[in-house]
Amino acid sequence: MEIMINIFIFFGDRITLRDYQNEDLEHIRGWVNDPDITHTLSDQFLYPHSRNETESFFRTMVEGKSSNRSFIIAFRESLEYLGQLDLYRIDWKNRFAYLAIVIGKKDQLGKGYGSEAIKVLQKFVFEELNLNRLELEVYEYNERAYKSYVKCGFKEEGRSRNKIYKKGKY
Repeated sequence: MEIMINIFIFFGDRITLRDYQNEDLEHIRGWVNDPDITHTLSDQFLYPHSRNETESFFRTMVEGKSSNRSFIIAFRESLEYLGQLDLYRIDWKNRFAYLAIVIGKKDQLGKGYGSEAIKVLQKFVFEELNLNRLELEVYEYNERAYKSYVKCGFKEEGRSRNKIYKKGKY
């Protein structure tokens, strides 16, 4: 008897957006406490994350108990973990959502995987979910991400002044 498993997957040229799988946990643990990765992320990563915290988050994703719609960014051929991409605070009435992304492998930063993943997600968001708007926030010092977002068609609408405190200044 052959058992078929259908996994919801979106393909780019080099990447795939796929569901969370058990082997992804160790990849997430590999970056979640790495300041080289987390310094550009939200203050959710201000303190170290315990294994239990990461496992709890991971279970929520695997079991589909989050209101976010989340994907693993993986290499297209091997399906090996590269990072994560989330749609959150989805507003179905007003047809918009927020986007969050992390490339969790330092040696893969700056190679365009994030931009490709965003473009794949945008196609799904606008052509299948019928959303009208996708929003995100980026810190001014995260120039690599800013350039990526502009490349993906995002437009700057404003700046929040003195909103975050990093390295001794607002």
